[in-house]
Amino acid sequence: MELQLALDLVNIPEAKQVVKEVEEHIDIVEIGTPVVINEGLRAVKEIKEAFPSLKVLADLKIMDAGAYEVMKASEAGADIITVLGATDDSTIKGAVEEAKKQGVQILIDMINVKDLEQRAKEVDALGVDYICVHTGYDLQAEGESPFEQLQTIKRVVKNAKTAVAGGIKLNTLPEVVQSQPDLVIVGGGITGQQDKKAVASEMQRLVKQEILA
Repeated sequence: MELQLALDLVNIPEAKQVVKEVEEHIDIVEIGTPVVINEGLRAVKEIKEAFPSLKVLADLKIMDAGAYEVMKASEAGADIITVLGATDDSTIKGAVEEAKKQGVQILIDMINVKDLEQRAKEVDALGVDYICVHTGYDLQAEGESPFEQLQTIKRVVKNAKTAVAGGIKLNTLPEVVQSQPDLVIVGGGITGQQDKKAVASEMQRLVKQEILA
């Protein structure tokens, strides 16, 4: 099980500062969609150059022109690139083909997918690397959480790894870990804390201990 740090509300210097604090406790750094919108793919490039030992995910939430956008993100140094599960199969196929050429991975973000179980099966058959259940920021405010959705996709996904995102905090992490996703994505649960390093360290311990169990 891996731990991914999602960076959304930072500029490039701030992003570097946060990653520096927690780098030994995380596996993947996510350059979130708001950062890509504000800073461009340069944010991916600079974080990858500053922290070559970490994997970098570019949260592009691709909906169209899959192959082209994957090519551009991989040129910037992204190891993993996100495509929305709500898009059509041809966009996902294009993204997957290009990712294989470039030696990078595709994570399908299932945010706002209506029939989660059915779409997870379809997407799983397209050769993607990760399928991620994601309770968006706006729905979290209404009290939704991604845990049940994770169990739904765990039942049907046979090939891809599973990932979970959406408001995960230190106190809810044990519940997430029980469902055994391959990737746990945490944003404000680390970045919004006073002692980021201590929280990341404790999260890492919870995520890694399951492997020993």
